[in-house]
Amino acid sequence: MHSHELIQQLDVIAPEQWGAHLPAHVVEQLPAQGVTVFSVSDDASDTAAFSERYGFGLEDCANTIVIRYKKDGGEHYAALVSLGSRRLDINGAVKAALGAQRLSFAKREAAVEHSAMEFGGITAFGLPADWRVLVDAAVMERQQVVMGAGVRAAKLLLAPELLRQWPRCEVAALTLPPE
Repeated sequence: MHSHELIQQLDVIAPEQWGAHLPAHVVEQLPAQGVTVFSVSDDASDTAAFSERYGFGLEDCANTIVIRYKKDGGEHYAALVSLGSRRLDINGAVKAALGAQRLSFAKREAAVEHSAMEFGGITAFGLPADWRVLVDAAVMERQQVVMGAGVRAAKLLLAPELLRQWPRCEVAALTLPPE
């Protein structure tokens, strides 16, 4: 199935409607061009269910994971964007990229509270300004990826190149090679 056929099957939300569907702080940071926002039903919001229902492979689903880490005596948050088909190398590559002494996945409540987004819909766009946003190098090899949109009821479809052009994005190898 080609991407344009897929897009025709998606319930696309027009850009002038984004504000009615997505958190304002997400909309503010979305690139003006090149992003398709579409509705998904809540029961198909999680990656595996989404992939099955909408026909996108796990290798085209880019998840945003919130990490809490300690560095220079302070506690910080960061967002990691990686493909659903890859495993994050948390204690190796991620720790090194952040220069963290200790790190862990953020608790669900903390991730939701600090990002002001819905769990299962957290996206790289619209996160607090003091968070680092790390994107796994494997994401950049895809033609297009599907990402969260800040809410469970919508997703973003975009070319990874848009992430590369975004000033907040840091590209680094964060995942283990596929087995």
